[in-house]
Amino acid sequence: MRHAHRVEVVRAAEAALMARLPEGTLMQRAAAGLAATCARLLAGRRGRVYGSRVVVLAGSGDNGGDALYAGAALARRGARVTAVLLAPERAHAGGLAALRASGGRVVLDQEVGLADFSRADLVLDGIVGIGGRGGLRDGARPYARAGRRGVVVAVDLPSGVDADTGEVPGEALRADVTVCFGTYKPGLLVDPGASYAGAVQLVGIGLEPPAPEVTALQHADVAALLPLPGAESDKYRRGVVGVAAGSATYPGAALLAVAGALHGGAGAVRYVGTAAEEVVRRFPEVLVTEGGPAGAGRVQAWVVGPGGGEGARQALAEALSSDVPVLVDADGLTELARLGPDALAGRTAPTLLTPHTGEAARLLAGADGTAPPPADSLAAARLATARRLAAAYRATVLLKGSTTVIADPGGAVRVNPTGTSWLATAGSGDVLAGLAGSLLAAGLSPLDAASVGAYLHGLAGRHAAGDPGAPVTAPAVAQALPAVWRAVREAAREA
Repeated sequence: MRHAHRVEVVRAAEAALMARLPEGTLMQRAAAGLAATCARLLAGRRGRVYGSRVVVLAGSGDNGGDALYAGAALARRGARVTAVLLAPERAHAGGLAALRASGGRVVLDQEVGLADFSRADLVLDGIVGIGGRGGLRDGARPYARAGRRGVVVAVDLPSGVDADTGEVPGEALRADVTVCFGTYKPGLLVDPGASYAGAVQLVGIGLEPPAPEVTALQHADVAALLPLPGAESDKYRRGVVGVAAGSATYPGAALLAVAGALHGGAGAVRYVGTAAEEVVRRFPEVLVTEGGPAGAGRVQAWVVGPGGGEGARQALAEALSSDVPVLVDADGLTELARLGPDALAGRTAPTLLTPHTGEAARLLAGADGTAPPPADSLAAARLATARRLAAAYRATVLLKGSTTVIADPGGAVRVNPTGTSWLATAGSGDVLAGLAGSLLAAGLSPLDAASVGAYLHGLAGRHAAGDPGAPVTAPAVAQALPAVWRAVREAAREA
Protein backbone atom coordinates (compact mmCIF):
# COMPACT_ATOMS: atom_id res chain seq x y z
CA MET A 1 0.00 0.00 0.00
CA ARG A 2 1.24 3.46 -0.84
CA HIS A 3 1.06 5.93 2.05
CA ALA A 4 0.97 9.70 1.52
CA HIS A 5 1.41 12.46 4.10
CA ARG A 6 0.78 16.18 4.15
CA VAL A 7 3.67 18.63 4.11
CA GLU A 8 3.40 19.63 7.76
CA VAL A 9 3.54 15.97 8.82
CA VAL A 10 6.58 15.36 6.60
CA ARG A 11 8.31 18.43 8.01
CA ALA A 12 7.71 17.26 11.57
CA ALA A 13 9.05 13.77 10.77
CA GLU A 14 12.11 15.29 9.07
CA ALA A 15 12.81 17.51 12.07
CA ALA A 16 12.56 14.57 14.46
CA LEU A 17 14.97 12.54 12.33
CA MET A 18 17.46 15.37 11.79
CA ALA A 19 17.67 15.90 15.55
CA ARG A 20 19.16 12.39 15.82
CA LEU A 21 21.52 12.56 12.83
CA PRO A 22 24.71 14.47 12.00
CA GLU A 23 24.01 17.70 10.13
CA GLY A 24 23.39 17.21 6.42
CA THR A 25 22.84 13.44 6.62
CA LEU A 26 19.20 13.60 5.51
CA MET A 27 20.00 15.68 2.43
CA GLN A 28 22.85 13.35 1.52
CA ARG A 29 20.53 10.34 1.73
CA ALA A 30 17.98 12.04 -0.50
CA ALA A 31 20.59 13.18 -3.02
CA ALA A 32 22.18 9.72 -3.18
CA GLY A 33 18.84 8.07 -3.94
CA LEU A 34 18.03 10.75 -6.51
CA ALA A 35 21.41 10.38 -8.23
CA ALA A 36 21.07 6.59 -8.34
CA THR A 37 17.69 6.88 -10.07
CA CYS A 38 19.07 9.38 -12.57
CA ALA A 39 22.06 7.13 -13.31
CA ARG A 40 19.71 4.21 -14.04
CA LEU A 41 17.64 6.37 -16.37
CA LEU A 42 20.71 7.61 -18.25
CA ALA A 43 22.11 4.11 -18.54
CA GLY A 44 18.78 2.91 -19.90
CA ARG A 45 18.54 5.72 -22.46
CA ARG A 46 22.18 6.13 -23.51
CA GLY A 47 23.85 3.00 -22.21
CA ARG A 48 26.06 4.99 -19.84
CA VAL A 49 26.24 8.01 -17.54
CA TYR A 50 29.64 9.19 -18.82
CA GLY A 51 29.30 12.01 -21.32
CA SER A 52 25.57 12.53 -20.72
CA ARG A 53 24.32 16.10 -20.67
CA VAL A 54 22.55 16.85 -17.41
CA VAL A 55 20.88 20.13 -16.42
CA VAL A 56 20.00 20.95 -12.83
CA LEU A 57 17.26 23.57 -12.43
CA ALA A 58 18.06 24.77 -8.93
CA GLY A 59 15.72 26.99 -6.98
CA SER A 60 16.24 28.16 -3.44
CA GLY A 61 16.32 26.06 -0.30
CA ASP A 62 16.70 22.36 0.34
CA ASN A 63 14.94 21.17 -2.82
CA GLY A 64 17.55 22.95 -4.91
CA GLY A 65 20.21 21.55 -2.58
CA ASP A 66 19.04 17.96 -3.18
CA ALA A 67 19.24 18.57 -6.92
CA LEU A 68 22.70 20.16 -6.75
CA TYR A 69 24.15 17.37 -4.63
CA ALA A 70 22.68 14.78 -7.01
CA GLY A 71 24.14 16.72 -9.94
CA ALA A 72 27.53 16.63 -8.23
CA ALA A 73 27.29 12.85 -7.87
CA LEU A 74 26.49 12.50 -11.58
CA ALA A 75 29.38 14.82 -12.50
CA ARG A 76 31.75 12.58 -10.55
CA ARG A 77 30.60 9.71 -12.79
CA GLY A 78 31.53 11.68 -15.90
CA ALA A 79 28.27 13.41 -16.80
CA ARG A 80 28.49 16.95 -18.16
CA VAL A 81 26.41 18.74 -15.56
CA THR A 82 25.14 22.31 -15.81
CA ALA A 83 23.36 23.97 -12.91
CA VAL A 84 20.96 26.75 -13.88
CA LEU A 85 20.36 28.93 -10.81
CA LEU A 86 16.89 30.45 -10.75
CA ALA A 87 17.53 32.23 -7.43
CA PRO A 88 21.32 32.74 -7.35
CA GLU A 89 21.33 34.72 -4.11
CA ARG A 90 19.47 31.93 -2.32
CA ALA A 91 21.06 28.86 -3.89
CA HIS A 92 22.00 26.12 -1.43
CA ALA A 93 25.63 26.91 -0.57
CA GLY A 94 26.74 23.38 0.23
CA GLY A 95 25.14 21.86 -2.85
CA LEU A 96 26.56 24.56 -5.09
CA ALA A 97 30.06 24.07 -3.69
CA ALA A 98 29.80 20.29 -4.18
CA LEU A 99 28.71 20.73 -7.79
CA ARG A 100 31.59 23.08 -8.59
CA ALA A 101 34.08 20.82 -6.84
CA SER A 102 32.90 17.92 -9.02
CA GLY A 103 33.50 19.86 -12.22
CA GLY A 104 29.94 21.02 -12.78
CA ARG A 105 29.18 24.24 -14.67
CA VAL A 106 27.02 27.02 -13.23
CA VAL A 107 24.82 29.24 -15.38
CA LEU A 108 23.03 32.42 -14.36
CA ASP A 109 21.88 33.55 -17.83
CA GLN A 110 18.41 32.08 -18.35
CA GLU A 111 18.63 32.18 -22.14
CA VAL A 112 21.70 29.99 -21.97
CA GLY A 113 19.93 27.85 -19.38
CA LEU A 114 16.93 27.35 -21.68
CA ALA A 115 19.18 26.31 -24.55
CA ASP A 116 20.92 23.77 -22.30
CA PHE A 117 17.55 22.57 -21.00
CA SER A 118 16.32 21.80 -24.51
CA ARG A 119 19.46 19.81 -25.40
CA ALA A 120 19.88 17.89 -22.14
CA ASP A 121 19.66 14.13 -21.87
CA LEU A 122 18.27 14.53 -18.34
CA VAL A 123 16.91 17.48 -16.38
CA LEU A 124 16.63 17.62 -12.60
CA ASP A 125 13.69 19.79 -11.54
CA GLY A 126 14.75 21.29 -8.22
CA ILE A 127 12.95 24.59 -8.69
CA VAL A 128 10.30 24.39 -5.97
CA GLY A 129 9.96 21.91 -3.12
CA ILE A 130 6.97 20.51 -1.27
CA GLY A 131 6.45 23.77 0.58
CA GLY A 132 5.77 25.73 -2.60
CA ARG A 133 2.34 27.22 -3.23
CA GLY A 134 0.89 28.57 -6.46
CA GLY A 135 2.15 27.96 -9.96
CA LEU A 136 5.64 28.59 -11.26
CA ARG A 137 7.00 32.11 -10.89
CA ASP A 138 7.92 34.27 -13.89
CA GLY A 139 11.55 33.16 -14.06
CA ALA A 140 10.67 29.47 -14.14
CA ARG A 141 7.69 29.51 -16.50
CA PRO A 142 9.75 29.40 -19.71
CA TYR A 143 11.04 25.96 -18.71
CA ALA A 144 7.48 24.62 -18.49
CA ARG A 145 6.84 25.86 -22.04
CA ALA A 146 10.14 24.93 -23.66
CA GLY A 147 10.64 21.87 -25.79
CA ARG A 148 12.91 19.18 -24.43
CA ARG A 149 14.43 16.01 -25.76
CA GLY A 150 15.57 14.47 -22.50
CA VAL A 151 13.83 12.99 -19.47
CA VAL A 152 12.74 15.36 -16.70
CA VAL A 153 13.13 14.09 -13.16
CA ALA A 154 11.24 16.00 -10.46
CA VAL A 155 12.87 16.26 -7.04
CA ASP A 156 10.20 15.17 -4.53
CA LEU A 157 7.42 16.93 -6.48
CA PRO A 158 6.97 18.53 -9.91
CA SER A 159 7.43 22.27 -9.50
CA GLY A 160 4.07 24.04 -9.60
CA VAL A 161 2.04 21.14 -8.14
CA ASP A 162 0.51 21.50 -4.66
CA ALA A 163 1.96 18.69 -2.55
CA ASP A 164 -1.07 18.35 -0.27
CA THR A 165 -3.89 18.45 -2.81
CA GLY A 166 -2.57 17.77 -6.31
CA GLU A 167 -3.97 21.10 -7.45
CA VAL A 168 -2.11 22.95 -10.20
CA PRO A 169 -3.13 26.59 -9.83
CA GLY A 170 -0.82 27.89 -12.58
CA GLU A 171 1.89 26.55 -14.83
CA ALA A 172 3.90 23.52 -13.71
CA LEU A 173 6.88 21.60 -15.07
CA ARG A 174 5.73 18.20 -16.26
CA ALA A 175 8.01 15.36 -15.16
CA ASP A 176 8.66 11.97 -16.70
CA VAL A 177 9.79 10.59 -13.34
CA THR A 178 9.32 11.92 -9.82
CA VAL A 179 11.64 10.77 -7.06
CA CYS A 180 9.98 11.41 -3.71
CA PHE A 181 11.69 11.12 -0.35
CA GLY A 182 10.53 9.29 2.75
CA THR A 183 6.84 9.06 1.89
CA TYR A 184 4.48 9.84 -0.96
CA LYS A 185 2.81 13.23 -1.06
CA PRO A 186 -0.96 13.33 -1.73
CA GLY A 187 -0.43 15.58 -4.73
CA LEU A 188 1.56 12.84 -6.46
CA LEU A 189 -1.38 10.44 -6.34
CA VAL A 190 -4.28 12.71 -7.31
CA ASP A 191 -4.97 14.50 -10.57
CA PRO A 192 -4.24 16.97 -11.90
CA GLY A 193 -0.93 16.77 -10.00
CA ALA A 194 -0.51 13.06 -10.68
CA SER A 195 -0.61 13.69 -14.42
CA TYR A 196 2.47 15.94 -14.03
CA ALA A 197 4.42 13.43 -11.93
CA GLY A 198 5.05 10.67 -14.44
CA ALA A 199 6.38 7.46 -12.88
CA VAL A 200 6.74 7.97 -9.13
CA GLN A 201 9.62 6.33 -7.28
CA LEU A 202 10.01 6.38 -3.51
CA VAL A 203 13.44 6.73 -1.90
CA GLY A 204 13.62 5.76 1.75
CA ILE A 205 15.52 8.19 3.95
CA GLY A 206 14.52 6.86 7.37
CA LEU A 207 11.40 8.93 8.04
CA GLU A 208 8.90 7.58 10.56
CA PRO A 209 5.71 9.56 9.89
CA PRO A 210 2.43 8.80 11.70
CA ALA A 211 -0.72 7.39 10.10
CA PRO A 212 -1.05 8.51 6.47
CA GLU A 213 -3.45 11.13 5.21
CA VAL A 214 -4.09 9.30 1.94
CA THR A 215 -3.47 5.71 0.83
CA ALA A 216 -3.50 3.85 -2.46
CA LEU A 217 -4.08 0.11 -2.64
CA GLN A 218 -1.82 -2.22 -4.58
CA HIS A 219 -2.32 -5.78 -5.84
CA ALA A 220 -1.48 -7.46 -2.53
CA ASP A 221 -3.88 -5.21 -0.60
CA VAL A 222 -6.72 -5.87 -3.03
CA ALA A 223 -6.06 -9.61 -3.08
CA ALA A 224 -6.30 -9.70 0.71
CA LEU A 225 -9.72 -8.03 0.57
CA LEU A 226 -11.31 -10.08 -2.22
CA PRO A 227 -14.25 -12.14 -0.91
CA LEU A 228 -13.61 -15.81 -1.53
CA PRO A 229 -16.02 -18.72 -1.00
CA GLY A 230 -15.23 -21.26 1.68
CA ALA A 231 -15.97 -24.96 1.94
CA GLU A 232 -19.34 -24.29 3.64
CA SER A 233 -20.37 -21.39 1.36
CA ASP A 234 -23.62 -21.27 -0.55
CA LYS A 235 -25.06 -18.45 -2.63
CA TYR A 236 -26.89 -16.92 0.31
CA ARG A 237 -23.99 -17.11 2.73
CA ARG A 238 -21.81 -15.34 0.17
CA GLY A 239 -24.34 -12.50 0.10
CA VAL A 240 -27.14 -11.33 -2.14
CA VAL A 241 -26.94 -7.92 -3.79
CA GLY A 242 -30.12 -6.17 -4.85
CA VAL A 243 -30.04 -4.01 -7.97
CA ALA A 244 -32.75 -1.41 -8.57
CA ALA A 245 -31.82 0.08 -11.92
CA GLY A 246 -33.01 0.75 -15.44
CA SER A 247 -36.07 2.38 -16.92
CA ALA A 248 -37.91 2.58 -20.22
CA THR A 249 -35.46 5.27 -21.30
CA TYR A 250 -32.32 3.50 -20.03
CA PRO A 251 -32.95 -0.26 -19.99
CA GLY A 252 -29.27 -0.95 -20.70
CA ALA A 253 -28.25 0.51 -17.33
CA ALA A 254 -29.97 -2.42 -15.62
CA LEU A 255 -28.06 -4.95 -17.72
CA LEU A 256 -24.72 -3.23 -17.08
CA ALA A 257 -25.25 -2.84 -13.34
CA VAL A 258 -26.25 -6.49 -13.09
CA ALA A 259 -23.22 -7.51 -15.18
CA GLY A 260 -20.94 -5.69 -12.75
CA ALA A 261 -22.73 -7.19 -9.76
CA LEU A 262 -22.38 -10.75 -11.04
CA HIS A 263 -18.60 -10.37 -10.99
CA GLY A 264 -18.33 -8.74 -7.56
CA GLY A 265 -18.09 -11.68 -5.18
CA ALA A 266 -21.66 -11.91 -3.90
CA GLY A 267 -23.40 -15.28 -4.25
CA ALA A 268 -26.52 -14.01 -6.01
CA VAL A 269 -28.00 -10.94 -7.66
CA ARG A 270 -31.61 -9.93 -7.12
CA TYR A 271 -33.07 -7.47 -9.65
CA VAL A 272 -36.06 -5.16 -9.29
CA GLY A 273 -37.14 -2.73 -11.99
CA THR A 274 -38.76 -2.33 -15.37
CA ALA A 275 -36.09 -4.24 -17.31
CA ALA A 276 -36.72 -7.63 -15.66
CA GLU A 277 -37.46 -9.41 -18.94
CA GLU A 278 -34.26 -8.13 -20.58
CA VAL A 279 -32.20 -8.96 -17.49
CA VAL A 280 -33.39 -12.56 -17.27
CA ARG A 281 -32.97 -13.09 -21.01
CA ARG A 282 -29.34 -11.95 -20.77
CA PHE A 283 -28.57 -13.32 -17.29
CA PRO A 284 -30.86 -16.25 -16.44
CA GLU A 285 -29.14 -16.77 -13.08
CA VAL A 286 -30.45 -13.45 -11.71
CA LEU A 287 -33.33 -13.52 -9.22
CA VAL A 288 -36.12 -11.22 -10.39
CA THR A 289 -38.78 -9.68 -8.15
CA GLU A 290 -41.68 -7.49 -9.18
CA GLY A 291 -42.15 -4.16 -7.48
CA GLY A 292 -39.48 -2.23 -5.62
CA PRO A 293 -36.81 -2.93 -3.00
CA ALA A 294 -39.33 -3.05 -0.15
CA GLY A 295 -40.91 -6.29 -1.40
CA ALA A 296 -37.87 -7.92 -2.94
CA GLY A 297 -36.88 -10.26 -0.16
CA ARG A 298 -33.65 -10.55 1.75
CA VAL A 299 -30.51 -8.88 0.41
CA GLN A 300 -27.23 -7.87 2.05
CA ALA A 301 -26.85 -4.62 0.08
CA TRP A 302 -28.72 -2.50 -2.45
CA VAL A 303 -27.53 -0.70 -5.58
CA VAL A 304 -29.98 2.04 -6.50
CA GLY A 305 -30.13 4.55 -9.30
CA PRO A 306 -28.30 3.57 -12.52
CA GLY A 307 -30.64 4.60 -15.35
CA GLY A 308 -33.53 4.66 -12.89
CA GLY A 309 -35.27 7.70 -14.31
CA GLU A 310 -38.40 8.78 -12.42
CA GLY A 311 -38.55 5.41 -10.69
CA ALA A 312 -35.36 6.21 -8.80
CA ARG A 313 -37.28 8.31 -6.26
CA GLN A 314 -39.38 5.45 -4.92
CA ALA A 315 -36.58 2.90 -5.22
CA LEU A 316 -34.24 5.13 -3.23
CA ALA A 317 -36.78 5.72 -0.49
CA GLU A 318 -37.46 1.99 -0.10
CA ALA A 319 -33.78 1.04 -0.14
CA LEU A 320 -32.82 3.70 2.40
CA SER A 321 -35.53 2.45 4.75
CA SER A 322 -33.81 -0.94 4.90
CA ASP A 323 -31.14 -1.88 7.42
CA VAL A 324 -28.52 -2.99 4.86
CA PRO A 325 -25.78 -0.98 3.09
CA VAL A 326 -27.01 1.04 0.12
CA LEU A 327 -24.96 2.23 -2.85
CA VAL A 328 -26.52 5.28 -4.54
CA ASP A 329 -25.56 6.11 -8.11
CA ALA A 330 -26.71 8.20 -11.09
CA ASP A 331 -30.45 9.07 -10.91
CA GLY A 332 -30.44 8.01 -7.26
CA LEU A 333 -27.87 10.74 -6.59
CA THR A 334 -30.03 13.30 -8.37
CA GLU A 335 -32.88 12.40 -6.05
CA LEU A 336 -30.62 12.44 -2.99
CA ALA A 337 -29.36 15.91 -3.94
CA ARG A 338 -32.99 17.07 -3.98
CA LEU A 339 -33.60 15.60 -0.53
CA GLY A 340 -30.29 16.63 1.03
CA PRO A 341 -28.34 14.94 3.84
CA ASP A 342 -31.44 14.61 6.05
CA ALA A 343 -32.50 11.67 3.87
CA LEU A 344 -29.63 9.66 5.37
CA ALA A 345 -29.81 11.00 8.91
CA GLY A 346 -31.75 8.13 10.44
CA ARG A 347 -29.91 5.27 8.76
CA THR A 348 -28.21 2.67 10.92
CA ALA A 349 -26.54 0.90 7.98
CA PRO A 350 -23.82 2.59 5.89
CA THR A 351 -24.34 4.41 2.61
CA LEU A 352 -21.95 4.61 -0.34
CA LEU A 353 -22.33 7.45 -2.87
CA THR A 354 -20.67 7.17 -6.31
CA PRO A 355 -20.89 10.58 -8.03
CA HIS A 356 -18.95 12.10 -10.89
CA THR A 357 -18.09 15.79 -10.42
CA GLY A 358 -21.33 17.06 -11.95
CA GLU A 359 -23.34 14.96 -9.52
CA ALA A 360 -21.00 16.00 -6.71
CA ALA A 361 -21.83 19.64 -7.49
CA ARG A 362 -25.55 18.94 -7.14
CA LEU A 363 -25.03 17.00 -3.91
CA LEU A 364 -23.04 19.85 -2.38
CA ALA A 365 -25.73 22.31 -3.43
CA GLY A 366 -28.32 20.05 -1.83
CA ALA A 367 -26.28 19.98 1.37
CA ASP A 368 -25.98 23.73 1.89
CA GLY A 369 -28.80 25.20 -0.19
CA THR A 370 -26.53 27.16 -2.54
CA ALA A 371 -26.07 27.05 -6.29
CA PRO A 372 -24.04 24.07 -7.55
CA PRO A 373 -20.32 24.94 -7.76
CA PRO A 374 -18.65 24.56 -11.18
CA ALA A 375 -17.81 20.92 -11.81
CA ASP A 376 -14.39 21.91 -13.16
CA SER A 377 -13.44 23.49 -9.86
CA LEU A 378 -14.42 20.31 -8.02
CA ALA A 379 -12.39 18.19 -10.42
CA ALA A 380 -9.34 20.38 -9.79
CA ALA A 381 -9.68 19.83 -6.03
CA ARG A 382 -10.64 16.16 -5.84
CA LEU A 383 -9.44 15.44 -2.32
CA ALA A 384 -11.28 18.40 -0.84
CA THR A 385 -14.45 17.61 -2.81
CA ALA A 386 -14.62 13.98 -1.68
CA ARG A 387 -13.96 14.96 1.93
CA ARG A 388 -16.63 17.68 1.84
CA LEU A 389 -19.23 15.27 0.50
CA ALA A 390 -18.38 12.54 3.00
CA ALA A 391 -18.66 15.00 5.87
CA ALA A 392 -21.88 16.62 4.61
CA TYR A 393 -23.76 13.35 4.02
CA ARG A 394 -22.03 11.23 6.69
CA ALA A 395 -21.50 8.64 3.97
CA THR A 396 -18.61 7.06 2.13
CA VAL A 397 -18.03 8.79 -1.21
CA LEU A 398 -16.45 7.36 -4.34
CA LEU A 399 -15.76 10.41 -6.50
CA LYS A 400 -15.27 9.25 -10.08
CA GLY A 401 -12.91 10.92 -12.53
CA SER A 402 -9.39 10.90 -13.89
CA THR A 403 -8.33 10.00 -10.36
CA THR A 404 -11.04 8.23 -8.38
CA VAL A 405 -11.00 9.34 -4.75
CA ILE A 406 -12.74 7.44 -1.95
CA ALA A 407 -13.43 9.22 1.35
CA ASP A 408 -15.33 7.99 4.37
CA PRO A 409 -16.99 10.10 7.07
CA GLY A 410 -14.32 9.08 9.58
CA GLY A 411 -11.65 10.89 7.56
CA ALA A 412 -9.97 7.99 5.74
CA VAL A 413 -9.10 8.75 2.11
CA ARG A 414 -7.93 6.41 -0.63
CA VAL A 415 -7.08 7.09 -4.24
CA ASN A 416 -7.32 4.55 -7.04
CA PRO A 417 -4.16 4.05 -9.13
CA THR A 418 -5.59 1.83 -11.89
CA GLY A 419 -7.90 4.04 -13.92
CA THR A 420 -7.65 4.71 -17.64
CA SER A 421 -9.22 7.43 -19.76
CA TRP A 422 -10.76 4.70 -21.94
CA LEU A 423 -13.27 4.16 -19.12
CA ALA A 424 -14.89 7.49 -20.01
CA THR A 425 -17.60 5.67 -21.95
CA ALA A 426 -21.36 5.30 -21.58
CA GLY A 427 -22.38 2.67 -19.04
CA SER A 428 -18.96 2.26 -17.43
CA GLY A 429 -20.23 3.78 -14.19
CA ASP A 430 -23.18 1.36 -14.12
CA VAL A 431 -20.74 -1.56 -14.18
CA LEU A 432 -18.75 -0.01 -11.33
CA ALA A 433 -21.90 0.52 -9.27
CA GLY A 434 -22.93 -3.12 -9.61
CA LEU A 435 -19.41 -4.34 -8.85
CA ALA A 436 -18.98 -2.22 -5.73
CA GLY A 437 -22.50 -3.07 -4.54
CA SER A 438 -21.75 -6.77 -4.86
CA LEU A 439 -18.60 -6.33 -2.78
CA LEU A 440 -20.72 -4.60 -0.14
CA ALA A 441 -23.13 -7.54 -0.09
CA ALA A 442 -20.18 -9.94 0.23
CA GLY A 443 -19.26 -8.26 3.50
CA LEU A 444 -16.69 -5.57 2.67
CA SER A 445 -16.94 -2.21 4.40
CA PRO A 446 -18.00 0.72 2.19
CA LEU A 447 -14.42 2.03 2.12
CA ASP A 448 -13.03 -1.35 1.09
CA ALA A 449 -15.86 -2.14 -1.35
CA ALA A 450 -15.42 1.20 -3.08
CA SER A 451 -11.62 0.91 -3.16
CA VAL A 452 -11.54 -2.68 -4.43
CA GLY A 453 -14.34 -2.00 -6.91
CA ALA A 454 -12.55 1.02 -8.38
CA TYR A 455 -9.26 -0.90 -8.53
CA LEU A 456 -10.74 -3.88 -10.40
CA HIS A 457 -12.84 -1.63 -12.62
CA GLY A 458 -9.73 0.33 -13.63
CA LEU A 459 -7.79 -2.84 -14.37
CA ALA A 460 -10.72 -4.18 -16.38
CA GLY A 461 -10.76 -0.99 -18.44
CA ARG A 462 -7.06 -1.36 -19.17
CA HIS A 463 -7.47 -5.04 -20.01
CA ALA A 464 -10.36 -4.34 -22.38
CA ALA A 465 -8.55 -1.43 -24.05
CA GLY A 466 -5.33 -3.41 -24.54
CA ASP A 467 -1.94 -1.95 -25.35
CA PRO A 468 -1.46 0.72 -26.69
CA GLY A 469 -5.17 1.22 -26.13
CA ALA A 470 -8.38 1.36 -28.12
CA PRO A 471 -11.98 2.38 -27.44
CA VAL A 472 -13.88 0.04 -25.14
CA THR A 473 -17.52 -0.52 -24.33
CA ALA A 474 -19.04 -0.99 -20.90
CA PRO A 475 -19.97 -4.65 -21.61
CA ALA A 476 -16.33 -5.31 -22.51
CA VAL A 477 -15.26 -3.86 -19.15
CA ALA A 478 -17.69 -6.14 -17.31
CA GLN A 479 -16.49 -9.15 -19.30
CA ALA A 480 -12.87 -8.39 -18.35
CA LEU A 481 -13.54 -8.47 -14.60
CA PRO A 482 -12.94 -12.22 -14.06
CA ALA A 483 -9.58 -12.01 -15.83
CA VAL A 484 -8.32 -9.10 -13.73
CA TRP A 485 -9.68 -10.69 -10.54
CA ARG A 486 -7.53 -13.74 -11.31
CA ALA A 487 -4.55 -11.59 -12.27
CA VAL A 488 -4.63 -9.71 -8.96
CA ARG A 489 -4.70 -12.95 -6.98
CA GLU A 490 -1.92 -14.51 -9.05
CA ALA A 491 0.33 -11.45 -8.78
CA ALA A 492 -0.16 -11.31 -5.02
CA ARG A 493 0.61 -15.00 -4.69
CA GLU A 494 3.84 -14.62 -6.69
CA ALA A 495 5.02 -11.51 -4.82
